[in-house]
Amino acid sequence: MRLLLIEDEERFAEALCSSLKMEHYITDWAKDGEEGLSYGLSDVYDAIILDIMLPKMNGLSVLKELRTRNIHTPVLLLTAKSELNDKITGLDSGADDYLTKPFHREELYARLRALTRRQGGTVNLQELAFNDIYMLQGSNELYCKTSGGSMPLNGKEYQLMEYLLRNAGQIISREQIIEKIWGYDTDAEYNNVEVYISFLRKKLTFLKANVSIQTIRKLGYKLTD
Repeated sequence: MRLLLIEDEERFAEALCSSLKMEHYITDWAKDGEEGLSYGLSDVYDAIILDIMLPKMNGLSVLKELRTRNIHTPVLLLTAKSELNDKITGLDSGADDYLTKPFHREELYARLRALTRRQGGTVNLQELAFNDIYMLQGSNELYCKTSGGSMPLNGKEYQLMEYLLRNAGQIISREQIIEKIWGYDTDAEYNNVEVYISFLRKKLTFLKANVSIQTIRKLGYKLTD
C-alpha cells in the first residue's frame, strides 16, 4: 500500500515514515503544501496523511484543490489543533478522517486500515486474497489454500504482489508499477519490473497456485486465474 505524507516537521515525518515502513506501507514524503499537491495529483496513492499547518500552501487548501481536481484518495488530516471548528472545517473540505497531534501510532494504523477498507475491493482488515492465494497484512508470507504451502516475499516482491492483489483482473502498466513500487525519483527501468514479475511467477508455480501473472503485450500485466 502506498501512502503520501505531507508534513513539514522533519524529525516527526522521518520517524513516522520509518514506523509506517515497519507496517509494510510505502510512504512518499512531501515537505510543504505545494510539493504535496503535486504528488497528490498523480492519483497513485491509497491514502494521504495531510498536516493542516504547512508552508507555501496550507493543508486545507491542498485538500480543496485535490477534491476540485477530482482526486478522491482518502485523506487523513493531522493537526496540533483540537478545536471543534477546525475538525468541522477539515471534514467539510473533503477530509475522510481527522487525528489530533500527539497521537498513538496504533490509532493511526487503525484509521488508515479503516480508510482503505472503505475503498472496497478485495481488501479487509486481515487479508488480501484472490482465488486460492492470500497474504496476511503484517506478514511477508504468500499463502496458497490449494496446496497449503507458503513462500516468503522480500520487500519489493511483497509490494508488487500486494499491488497485483489489490488490482486483480485489471491490467497494470509497467509505468504504473514503477511509480507505485519504486516512486517517481528512481532509476528503475522496465527490466526491474520484469525481474520481480519473474520472481513472483516462480513462487506461484512452486506453490501450485491456481493463479498466474499474465503479460498483456504492449500494455502490462494482469493477475488472473
